[in-house]
Amino acid sequence: MKNFLILIVLVCCSCNQTEEWQTIFDGNSLDGWDIKIRYHELGENYNNTFKAEDGQINVSYEEYDEFEDKFGHIFYTKEKFKNYHLSLDYKFSGEHLKGAPGWSVKNSGIMLHCQHPNTMLIDQEFPVSAETQLLGGLGEGKRSTANICTPGTDVDIDSKRAKQHCINSNSETYHNDDWVNVQVIVYSDSLIHHIVEGNKVLTYTNIRVGGNKVPENFLDKVGMPLEDGYISLQSEGHPVSFRNIKIKKLQ
Repeated sequence: MKNFLILIVLVCCSCNQTEEWQTIFDGNSLDGWDIKIRYHELGENYNNTFKAEDGQINVSYEEYDEFEDKFGHIFYTKEKFKNYHLSLDYKFSGEHLKGAPGWSVKNSGIMLHCQHPNTMLIDQEFPVSAETQLLGGLGEGKRSTANICTPGTDVDIDSKRAKQHCINSNSETYHNDDWVNVQVIVYSDSLIHHIVEGNKVLTYTNIRVGGNKVPENFLDKVGMPLEDGYISLQSEGHPVSFRNIKIKKLQ
């Protein structure tokens, strides 16, 4: 009942939208999306990592022999977003790629308030952003999803700077490779909620440049608020699919 009441409050807050839901993936092509894979130029879809198939964006490693630190991101670059409600479904499948780091088993993410991919360094692993980390269960034990990770950023939780790069949510663990719905409600740099299958699982505030993994060309921006940015999805070494990617702007 508590989570249900919280969701009602969040839905009421998001009723102040300026637009209705807008689909940002057409289900058939990667139009409007730009790919940046580590060690490769912007726009090079190395080994066909990202594919539009069957209404989904699929992260595929069929043409890889080893991972070789080829962290990748696909950015929606038609528009920057500031205040918004984003919703998508994700699903892991297949086997973890040889050579990918152990922590990346059933691991991906939605990157919020990203820098534009044309500002990323050629060997940069992750864009400066606030990451909604997406995890799958490993068959036993607890492994929450919709956590917060902070590549090149700092955030506050309970009015205090988060001292770890990743902070777990209080979500359930999803051991089966089923579709999981994740939503984020973002109010500029001020307030962000993570929601999994209708339940609010994490809230944080005050997104700004800082922490670890700040790229050289962002060092002069440390401490500056991240008020808006682009949205991207990750490829980190485990096949994953995304569908029903939609957004509505909030006032």
